[in-house]
Amino acid sequence: MGSLDQDGYRGSLWLLAGALLLLGAWLAWFFLSRVERYEVTDMARLEVDRAAHVVQAPVAGRVLVNRMELGRAVTAGEVLIELDAGPLNLQLREERARLTGLQPQLEAERSEVASLEKAQGADSDATNAAQAVAEAQVREGAALADLAAAEAQRDEQLRTEGLAAARDAARSKAEAQSRSAGIESLRLSVSRLERERIKNGTDREANIRHLHGDIARLEGDRATATRTVERLEYEIERRKIRAPVSGRLGDVPELRVGSYLEEGDKLGTIVPEGRLRIVADFLPPAAVGRIRPGQTARMRLDGFPWAQYGTIRATVETVAEEVRDGRVRVELAVAAAPSSPLPLQHGLPGSVEVLVERAAPATLALRAAGQFLASPKSVFAAPGPAR
Repeated sequence: MGSLDQDGYRGSLWLLAGALLLLGAWLAWFFLSRVERYEVTDMARLEVDRAAHVVQAPVAGRVLVNRMELGRAVTAGEVLIELDAGPLNLQLREERARLTGLQPQLEAERSEVASLEKAQGADSDATNAAQAVAEAQVREGAALADLAAAEAQRDEQLRTEGLAAARDAARSKAEAQSRSAGIESLRLSVSRLERERIKNGTDREANIRHLHGDIARLEGDRATATRTVERLEYEIERRKIRAPVSGRLGDVPELRVGSYLEEGDKLGTIVPEGRLRIVADFLPPAAVGRIRPGQTARMRLDGFPWAQYGTIRATVETVAEEVRDGRVRVELAVAAAPSSPLPLQHGLPGSVEVLVERAAPATLALRAAGQFLASPKSVFAAPGPAR
């Protein structure tokens, strides 16, 4: 009996010692250890730090050529889709032919104006020279007529005095009259030359003005045709839908040759080359004041089990200061992991866990208890009987 009591007493002591040891270990863990606390969201995705560009149809039209293939690398300015521009091309050729034909007409009109102006100058010089000769002849004839008139007057006086024959006086008088008639003829020639010079000058000026009017009209037609060609070239170019940036086609709808597009239709998305980042949306209580730049995080991609593929390590870069659509945007930088089996590419969704603090379990328990006690309680009074 004594042996049995002694064995039971020792077993109790060992049980008590084990319990105390476990209690001490638990208390040490509860107060001294540190537990990592994460804020988690399942609204996260990998994105390129440069914005994706949406390709849209600038005008309505029928698809003639389609070079858009999902995942294909494109360069800025490359033609992705060509819309039918047949009528515009025909009109463009007509306007170019009309513009080409206007140039020889302009050159011919300008050449004729130059010829008329040159002829006008030459005729003016010739007329001035002829007029100068005629005026010199008039002056010479006037001098001879004056001399003949003086001789006729002298012979008439001598005849009156009986010193000269009547025949000589008559001859002198006839000579004087002939000289006067010649002077009148020369003066009429001078007047006729002046009238011809004025008339020819007026006619040429009218022709030159008419030609300048034709040149102005042709230049106006050429300017209009040039603007029309430029407008048609612009409209044709708008029907060549080009890549706005270099990158890869990340979204391409099913589009067949012959399909009709409306203006503004979305034709695809180009994802430019750039640095990958994680964009996550957190609820305001989880993010505001808790998530800060520099905190470490990890991302688990949907469709890639983390036990097999692992996670993506990241660091918080920026946190939005305003709430949009009930969420706070957080951007995280992806840590380099060359040996990672994950296919990192734009658009992969997943969940993000951000390490916000390391605290003792006792601190977390006290915090939870305080939040529970401080939370308001709703009291619902049962309706009493109606009186």
